[in-house]
Amino acid sequence: MTLPAIGVAGCGSMGLPMARQLQGAGFEVFGYDVRPAEEFGSFAGKMQESAAALAARCPIIISVVRDWYQTEELCLGENGLFSRSTIPEILIISSTLSPKQINRLREMIPEETILIDAPMSGAPYGAETGTLTFMVGGDAEAVQKLMPAFRVMGNEINHLGALGAGMTCKVLNNMLAATSVIAVREVVKAAKALDFPPDKLLEVASSSSGATWFGDNMEKISWAKEGYSIINTIGILEKDVNSLLDATGDFPELRINELGRAVIGELRNLTPVTDD
Repeated sequence: MTLPAIGVAGCGSMGLPMARQLQGAGFEVFGYDVRPAEEFGSFAGKMQESAAALAARCPIIISVVRDWYQTEELCLGENGLFSRSTIPEILIISSTLSPKQINRLREMIPEETILIDAPMSGAPYGAETGTLTFMVGGDAEAVQKLMPAFRVMGNEINHLGALGAGMTCKVLNNMLAATSVIAVREVVKAAKALDFPPDKLLEVASSSSGATWFGDNMEKISWAKEGYSIINTIGILEKDVNSLLDATGDFPELRINELGRAVIGELRNLTPVTDD
């Protein structure tokens, strides 16, 4: 099945390579970002001046903006996706939001637009190589229609159920990811203090009980050695843990709430890794 034009909103370190993967596979693709078009190199000619202009050209929109506030502005802002008469037929939210927020968005946008939650995992190198893992929630027929596009961007496409299932899985997954980032970073520090080579530790751990995605891929992950900043990927991990806490806040008996707050504190304590 041939899909109509696809618009990617939020052409950052994930969105732009996703758009390029789609373009390289022969899809008609356009983009939108708050940054000037000239910053997007060979893709500059595909960038649209507003979200409304993107919606006018593209029946299918993939949103890869940072958070709920940017999602709300993208959809409902003055020049947003739903500000004109031509609106998306299908809106795919690939940003990581709280499951509550994706359900709130469903109530805020026109019911004729099919809403799919499809957050992804795999870091920028996964977006660049088309090897992302997608966690998808929403109408089964619509998801099946979108499979050709998903399969270009990722190699693991998991349709998990109704709207919100993708976000639920993603925020739980990212809690695991955040704890492993902290654990690996602190264990690497301890290895240095004990005069044991961190690279040898991670090599052995990769085939042992200490294996983690973060530890196994540190050299590929562009942000692996960054310190905490609200605007970088460590800051995005903090946002994702907060998204889980938003979802689990109705269950105060769950210890994940206390653990999540502790993880956020530890993420904020991360400092840049030096190679000495």
